[in-house]
Amino acid sequence: MTCHLFALCFDANEPRRLARFWAGVLGWELIDDPQDGIALLPSDDTGFRIRFLPTQEQKSGPNHMHFDLTSMSLEDQQRTVARALELGGRHIDIGQRPEEGHVVLADPEGNEFCVIEPDNTFLADCGFVGALACDGSQEVGYFWNKALGWPLVWDQDQETAIRSPHGGPKVTWGGPPLMPKTGKERLRFELAPTAHGDQQAEIDRLVSLGATRLDGGRGEDGRVAMADPDGREFCVLTPR
Repeated sequence: MTCHLFALCFDANEPRRLARFWAGVLGWELIDDPQDGIALLPSDDTGFRIRFLPTQEQKSGPNHMHFDLTSMSLEDQQRTVARALELGGRHIDIGQRPEEGHVVLADPEGNEFCVIEPDNTFLADCGFVGALACDGSQEVGYFWNKALGWPLVWDQDQETAIRSPHGGPKVTWGGPPLMPKTGKERLRFELAPTAHGDQQAEIDRLVSLGATRLDGGRGEDGRVAMADPDGREFCVLTPR
């Protein structure tokens, strides 16, 4: 039995404001769900939703995961950048070189993302959400390949990428050197066992692949906090 990627979660100081920003950038539907809180439902082949969870903690360092958004043309790239800025985003400098074609932005709470140039061949067959680009080791790429059952679509020079067999964005890991961990991950995966699955059996399977279960037991909603082989947090939900 395998699990599926149910959601990408953002910790947010102002969840509704951040949800409105990303709904405007991505063109996804914003919903208020009694079980999931504030969430965005994809309008394309992205196979997961985005959830926004309240936190009092402030962002303390670069995220280890960010969106790479694709462009059909330079004009299309400029439109995406302009839309993000109008919605409350801003340009940031993370050391990108002037000759690089992508534009680096941050959302209203400082979460980084990139708008990629139109001639990027690696994301050529992807939709608007081209990739979730992660800081991570080759080992963790192999872990998620087995955890989700998504095939490897890149494995070279310690860089890895996987993609759902149903399409959607790639998930990439850039290999060493890894960024230091500065606190709880503000962006993290939520996994759900397949229908009628056994949460504990899935947790045991993930541990056998190299994950660790974090202290704290089950939350009030039944979710279990875990970490991948690089120590990045994720959680496993009860079956839906």
